[in-house]
Amino acid sequence: MKLDRIDIKILHELQKNGRITNVELAELVHLSPSPCLMRVKKLQSEGYIEGYSAQVNIGKLGQMLTVFTEITLRNHRQVDFARFLAVVEKIDQVIECHLVSGGYDYLMKFVTSGIGEYQTIMERLTDMDIGIDKYFSFVVLKSPIVKAHMPLPSLFPR
Repeated sequence: MKLDRIDIKILHELQKNGRITNVELAELVHLSPSPCLMRVKKLQSEGYIEGYSAQVNIGKLGQMLTVFTEITLRNHRQVDFARFLAVVEKIDQVIECHLVSGGYDYLMKFVTSGIGEYQTIMERLTDMDIGIDKYFSFVVLKSPIVKAHMPLPSLFPR
């Protein structure tokens, strides 16, 4: 399926507000409701839209701690990366994990109930012999900018 600028606009609007009505969406993308709905269904069936979810204000639920962690592995064979990922993908508190270039291997984002929980997780990981050489932790004090959507129109101008 080849996407055009209307498809990109539909995806952009839906990622900003997944609960928008089809009539409102059609108006925003300058289509009539029926063709707009057909495009949305096609985007879903082709896998461009994987699902819909609620954005929860976790701060209203109680205390939490966000930590970015740089992790360097001792060895850099495929099996070393696979062993590491097999363990960390099962940790619910790992919200993001990125293999990066530069001075370390992975940049991870943890969200925990506090520093104690984060420390327990990291101690367990370093004790597991999954190849961690060293890690550095960066505790988030404040997040003045957090966007839940990607800038699709500027990434994919049509």
